Amino acid sequence: MNATATAVPAGTQNMRALVHANRVRIARAGLKRRVAHGEVDVADIIACCPWEADSMALSDLLMSQRHWGQTRSHNVLAQVPVADTKTVGSMTDRQRHVLASILGSAKSM
Repeated sequence: MNATATAVPAGTQNMRALVHANRVRIARAGLKRRVAHGEVDVADIIACCPWEADSMALSDLLMSQRHWGQTRSHNVLAQVPVADTKTVGSMTDRQRHVLASILGSAKSM
């Protein structure tokens, strides 16, 4: 076997990780801002799971809505039931469907 290992300089890998983390942070901040202004519906985000929301905690996403705090977020997630810290990307299709329908019916009230 002629396997050769190529070492990546530590600085390069760290910089790529930093750039990626900053890109995700900026995209999430924009997503949360659009949710707060009512431009984007949280139920739609949960249903389609864009890349910026993939590793975002459900409670963070729900609390980015106006008039949503920790208690309201927790009570809605308890109906599914999923943990507050569960990420949007790790939800099953069933959980997505149930949570999106709960949020859709809560919005029409």
